[in-house]
Amino acid sequence: MALSLRHLLLLLPVLALVSLSTLFPSALSQSCSATNSLPFGNAISLYSNCLDLSTLGASLHYTYDPTNSTLSLSFVATPPSSSGWISWALNPNPDPAVAGMIGAQAVIAFKDGAGAVVTKTYNVSSYSSVTESPIAYETWDRTAEVAVGGIMRLSAKFKVGADAVAKGLNQVWQVGGSVVDGAPQMHELKDANKKAKGVLDVVSGTATSGGSGEGARTKRKNIHGILNAVSWGIMLPLGVIIARYLRTFPSADPAWFYLHVFCQFSAYVIGVAGWATGLKLGAESKGIVYYYHRNIGIVLFSVATLQIFALLLRPKKDHKYRFYWNIYHHSLGYAIVALGIVNVFKGINILQPDNKWKHGYIIAIAVLGGIAVLLELVTWAVVLRRKSGKATTKPYGHHNNGQARQPL
Repeated sequence: MALSLRHLLLLLPVLALVSLSTLFPSALSQSCSATNSLPFGNAISLYSNCLDLSTLGASLHYTYDPTNSTLSLSFVATPPSSSGWISWALNPNPDPAVAGMIGAQAVIAFKDGAGAVVTKTYNVSSYSSVTESPIAYETWDRTAEVAVGGIMRLSAKFKVGADAVAKGLNQVWQVGGSVVDGAPQMHELKDANKKAKGVLDVVSGTATSGGSGEGARTKRKNIHGILNAVSWGIMLPLGVIIARYLRTFPSADPAWFYLHVFCQFSAYVIGVAGWATGLKLGAESKGIVYYYHRNIGIVLFSVATLQIFALLLRPKKDHKYRFYWNIYHHSLGYAIVALGIVNVFKGINILQPDNKWKHGYIIAIAVLGGIAVLLELVTWAVVLRRKSGKATTKPYGHHNNGQARQPL
């Protein structure tokens, strides 16, 4: 049946909506990570796929050509500072759980000394030293640009191979805050940075986030931090407070001594467990060395071990060497407390947990410090009053021979 002009006019809006509905999926496929992608909208619209990556506010725009196994891509992210860098990489390791930054074949974009944005390739074999080098993948057409707001876009083409595509590509992405003499510096170690990896399926247009291996390592790092914070950072200072102040009161003898030994020995055992966990983490993280934290930990463990063995050589109170043993014991004790607290803060800076953990430890140390100051005042008041009382009750010309109890 023939349609009249009136019927055609009525059908036009319906036809227009149908046409628009066919266009919407294409438009939406270009709009992932709209905030990051907006400055480069014209360039990234040429790619057939768009993925929001799981961390660092990054996005990947790509086209895969199966005829020659070529991956054309634009990686978009914002570095932490205007002098920072961004990186996208492939890791050929067949195990996705361990295919992280070590072994990554990376392209990194940053501003050179003249202010021009450059791209360079890096075969990342160590966290401590990243130097420009050829990579295992053939790559070309590498470009980069920076938009208003510091957003950067890194573009390149990779020859990836059909077999690798079939298994899934292990991608790694990252952002860093500084470049020194043309060399990208270490990025932050926040949770988002550690999880910036996953498996990319270029055929289906999907990507998974980081594997379980990193999650297990993060758990061990947290255990290491908690054990050391409790032992060296809290229990040892508490044991020193018990020994220094409770012994002033005769009624606390010998309870203070057993409490002191219990605190210090328990702290040592827990600290050794934390130290062993740190050794395990170091063995699993080749190329990652936190020199100050490691060296302080070694000294701390060694001095604490000497302190424990010193208990076996503790002279009796009236022994002529007891005075020198006390100097040795007290000096090492205060040194252990100072080193322990410093290294706990070093570890917190490395782990970079939520601020509540750092603030919680600061509060704990502040409370112990406040208690120590209060007890110091009370102890000296008791000692001075005791001395004054003995001076008024003793016959003229007699001396106390230094027998009054005084703070350690």
